[in-house]
Amino acid sequence: MAVKTITIDMEAYGLLSRHKVAGQSFSQVIKAHFGPQPTVGRFLARIRASRLSPAAVDAIDRQLQARKLSPARAVTL
Repeated sequence: MAVKTITIDMEAYGLLSRHKVAGQSFSQVIKAHFGPQPTVGRFLARIRASRLSPAAVDAIDRQLQARKLSPARAVTL
């Protein structure tokens, strides 16, 4: 596994070390705190696992149609 060295100040080190338990690496502490990074793959997996009601699908369709009638425009500065 590739590693990266970072520099943190003593205050940040203290905060991080308070969350560390015996046998746990700082990398594990950071991952536990911040969680997995969002990816398109994870997003698509959640969408595929979701079940929307017909009413929800209809509401989404109406919103998409409304957006077509009023497209976003770039602001002229």
